[in-house]
Amino acid sequence: MLPTLPNRPDRTLIANAPEGLDALFLAQQANSDPQRPILHVARDDARMAQMAEVLAFFAPDLRLELFPAWDCLPYDRISPHRDLVAQRLATLARLGTPSQQPRVLLTTINGLLQRVPPRAAIAGRNLLARPGDQVPGDRLTGFFADNGYQRVETVGEPGEFALRGGILDVYPTGAPQPLRLDFFGDELESIRTFDPLTQITTGTASELVLLPVSEVFLDEESIERFRRGYRAAFGAVTGDDPLYESISEARPHPGMEHWLPLFYDNLECLWDYLPNAQLILDHQVPEAQAARLDVIEDFYQARTSMTQVEAVGGVVYHALPPGDLYLSADEMAAALRQRPHGLFSPFNAPEELGQLLDLKGRHRRDFADARATSEGTLYETVLDFVRHEHRQARRVLVTGYTDGSRDRLSHLLREHGADRLVTVSSWAEVQKLQPRDVALLTLGLERGFGSGDLTLITEQDILGERISRAPAKRKRPENFLTEVSTLEAGDHVVHIDHGIGRYEGLETLDVNGARHDCLRVIYRGGDKLFVPVENIDLLSRFGGNEGVELDRLGQGNWQARKAKVKERIKDAADQLIRIAAARELRQTDPIQAGEGLYDEFAARFPYPETDDQLRSIADVLEDLGSGKPMDRLICGDVGFGKTEVALRSAFVVAMSGKQVAVVVPTTLLARQHYRTFKERFSGLPVRIGQLSRLVSSKQANQNKQDLKAGQLDIVIGTHAMLSASIGFRDLGLLIVDEEQHFGVKQKERLKALRAEVHVLTLTATPIPRTLQLAMSGVKEMSLIATPPVDRLAVRTFVLPYDPVVIREALLREHYRGGQSYYVCPRLEDLAMLEERLKKLVPEVKMAVAHGQLPPTRLEEVMSAFVDRKFDVLLSTNIVESGLDIPSANTLIIHRADMFGLAQLYQLRGRVGRSKQRAYAYFTLRPGKVLSKTAEKRLHVMQTLDTLGAGFTLASHDMDIRGAGNLLGEEQSGHIREVGIELYQQLLEEAVASARADGVDGLGVEGAKELWSPQINLGTSVLIPESYVADLSLRLGLYRRLSNLEDRAEIDAFAAELVDRFGPLPDEVDNLLEIMTIKRLCREAGVEKLDAGPKGAVVTFRDNSFANPSGLIGFVQSQVGKVKLRPDHKLVYRRGWDEAKQRLQGSRRLLEGLAKIAAKAA
Repeated sequence: MLPTLPNRPDRTLIANAPEGLDALFLAQQANSDPQRPILHVARDDARMAQMAEVLAFFAPDLRLELFPAWDCLPYDRISPHRDLVAQRLATLARLGTPSQQPRVLLTTINGLLQRVPPRAAIAGRNLLARPGDQVPGDRLTGFFADNGYQRVETVGEPGEFALRGGILDVYPTGAPQPLRLDFFGDELESIRTFDPLTQITTGTASELVLLPVSEVFLDEESIERFRRGYRAAFGAVTGDDPLYESISEARPHPGMEHWLPLFYDNLECLWDYLPNAQLILDHQVPEAQAARLDVIEDFYQARTSMTQVEAVGGVVYHALPPGDLYLSADEMAAALRQRPHGLFSPFNAPEELGQLLDLKGRHRRDFADARATSEGTLYETVLDFVRHEHRQARRVLVTGYTDGSRDRLSHLLREHGADRLVTVSSWAEVQKLQPRDVALLTLGLERGFGSGDLTLITEQDILGERISRAPAKRKRPENFLTEVSTLEAGDHVVHIDHGIGRYEGLETLDVNGARHDCLRVIYRGGDKLFVPVENIDLLSRFGGNEGVELDRLGQGNWQARKAKVKERIKDAADQLIRIAAARELRQTDPIQAGEGLYDEFAARFPYPETDDQLRSIADVLEDLGSGKPMDRLICGDVGFGKTEVALRSAFVVAMSGKQVAVVVPTTLLARQHYRTFKERFSGLPVRIGQLSRLVSSKQANQNKQDLKAGQLDIVIGTHAMLSASIGFRDLGLLIVDEEQHFGVKQKERLKALRAEVHVLTLTATPIPRTLQLAMSGVKEMSLIATPPVDRLAVRTFVLPYDPVVIREALLREHYRGGQSYYVCPRLEDLAMLEERLKKLVPEVKMAVAHGQLPPTRLEEVMSAFVDRKFDVLLSTNIVESGLDIPSANTLIIHRADMFGLAQLYQLRGRVGRSKQRAYAYFTLRPGKVLSKTAEKRLHVMQTLDTLGAGFTLASHDMDIRGAGNLLGEEQSGHIREVGIELYQQLLEEAVASARADGVDGLGVEGAKELWSPQINLGTSVLIPESYVADLSLRLGLYRRLSNLEDRAEIDAFAAELVDRFGPLPDEVDNLLEIMTIKRLCREAGVEKLDAGPKGAVVTFRDNSFANPSGLIGFVQSQVGKVKLRPDHKLVYRRGWDEAKQRLQGSRRLLEGLAKIAAKAA
């Protein structure tokens, strides 16, 4: 049992409290006096998160509250992230309610220093409701308006709501999932949770708790208070002041939270919410406080000194004095003197210090000596230490960061002779173990500690420096593969039978007295084609909209053009399948990962692997062990851990005695990979060489000789390695990194190697051709879509060049101790930009780099930037290729409209590679009108600001650019003849047909040709606007509906509609019934079905039926009711006066015909 903190004024030093033991102490302190909460102040966000995890392990019954600081800089122009604000407001609201459990509030020193809205304001700003309560609609909408909620069509983010009749979807701030509220009049009938990705209900909730979206409330009283305070602080508002104007109009303004004091009569401090709390400070909090206050003062001075510059630029920023929003050092000191508080220290302290509490914690045993001497004895040393602790009657715990790393440690320890290893998940389970048992658990501690009869050893103690990550919400890969583009009026579409037209919108037609939704498509000469919504699958998007010629309705040139394209695609598919077949039929020696050594190599990776990473590694190892040449594409976002997949595959192949070649596009990237490989393979019998222009010619020649002689196991170099002059003794694996940068000739050389060796391609934005290959089932693909450790999405801004914004962005990065990239598309603009930046931001040191510098000079400049000798790197897009500099977190792109989509994405991936929030500014020439394509690219970049968007982006790029010829040199340009979606469809059909025809010797069922039955039953068929108001949402539902395959999928879709929009109207019921009939038509080979009051007429596709004898039997069994006409149409006589009778009767008829057709086989 640890000692408790004495209740005496001023500070008590809590000595010998290493990380981990401090959490155990907090847990015991909170439980010793449940009525007195604890306010623990961590030095930074990482420490707060770690403390929360360890506290939850030691004391799961504690009521833990987290209060993070804003994630933007002092005096910023942007607001804190809405998820973070939601967490802050939810915590403040909960602090206002009493708790019977022991309570611990965790915050950081940044969070404590900042003043918060008063308790009275937060207390009156929540709305609580349960099923059965009366909640008037105007009360809800008034709450949403006053508290910053935004009305949308589909709820996906916190702070959004959507209203559809009696159903209200809302994503309350601080809630884990959005809620779906069912109303009957004003009565709240039920509350359900739903998945924002699929919009499908996942469960029920017992209550609705609504909190504000922002710490700033834009009600009339707050706005008036702001206006009064703003004028009093900065004088009368003259000229352009966007902040003042926005707030006056009750519109949220980016960064308005930095004027928080003006919206309230007074602000409070966090400890005002818990007046009797015991305050305990993390180690080094006083130092972190001093540093933070210095930063706040620096930013305030920078803002006030820039007033003149801003006045010229027309963008005003009136900064409030620091004391208005932040506590001063004197205020903090006075508050701490008045209340008893503790300060953790991991070190020993002299007893003369006075107010001292010694926890007598033992510091970790570091196994660095065993790691350094020899790989073989590390685990024996660990086990010797465990036995020593057991002899001292101490319980031993071994922790891993993740379940996977914990299990790997368990495997390695058992392999070296450990027994009595027990996996546990809670502190209670640990206490029940036998004295000689070793507990294995998952815990995010970096260093171990000892206390009394307890010894804890962490993964980092054993394996060296590692980085922990919080498990993110899993996103299913299929969510990344959904269609990324929606159809908008004016888009060019392709009808499978009529060719290219222009989609004009959705129109409801009256057909024989029944309302029917149709898509209106315009052709050359103004001809109109109305496509019924149930046949929407006949339409596909064309892709780009520039320079497209529309087809004429009713002329044969479209069919001829389509036939020609199909022929070309068929030839391409045959050739592709032959390449794939050559790989299938060729045998290689299976390469297996040796368990022990491979596990130890994998354990050197200093991050826990993400789920997608593990899956990709497993895919690659399976391919290597299959005995056939691998051809796999690893598509992972920039910095998401593709290199680790390459390292592990290289290890397995190199240790099997074969050679590995790593090909990269630039010399700088070759150097970076060479260093990474050397570091990871140190101490292993693997020789690594480099071939690039940064290597001397003497060394390069030596490396080439060693490659031929088999004395070099892994070689890393640029595309020069693909020249015929370089020979390998036994090449086993070719790794191609940043594949989008290689030209066609290099790719043709790579292709020649492909049938012989294993090929692993790594890319964040695969060029459209590669993406198409993977999507068409020719190349295997693994997606890494999970972001790595604590990664934040890059904030992206597209704006005309503004010197004030540029200066502000560069200084913001400079003041937070980081570096910036300034990228320019043309070499000739560099000198002008260098001159301009020297005048604009004289405070920063700048380096210039471009591809025409001599290799040694370029190497010097880049090395100096990596070593942080410069603040800003002004360069061409040479930095695009894979350089990894975690301290560079601001990117400015000059004339962003001159870059391609994949280039912009790769460039943006150079920043945001650490835990800091990164910023990307895409600047445009002021007053210049953008081309449609450039505008679309920049729009995509700004909207794709989520992590892991590289794959989605490549799909957009394929849409904007076209896919190009899959085999030869026609890589660029649109698939002009038929449009990208139809091209993709035809390609997949051709590949499947080529396989079915035995081109590759593999028996695979061929693809069925696309056709869509026409059905006319004289019933209303549509999703009414009163049911789903948003047009694009309605179109998306129609598109999804057209792709449903069987009855179970249609039923699931109907259930989803009821869930999201309420009970189904008759028209939607009819639509779903018609989709079932449509599926039966396909199975029966029925091209057209016309039904009316007297029965139905069935037209068979190509005037033929799969089972003629069965059809004759069907006709003969119902003489007088069923008749086969000379024109091969089937007449089915019935009395169907009601629409429901026609629907049900038609379905029964088609079910019978489908069964007869199925018997043909």
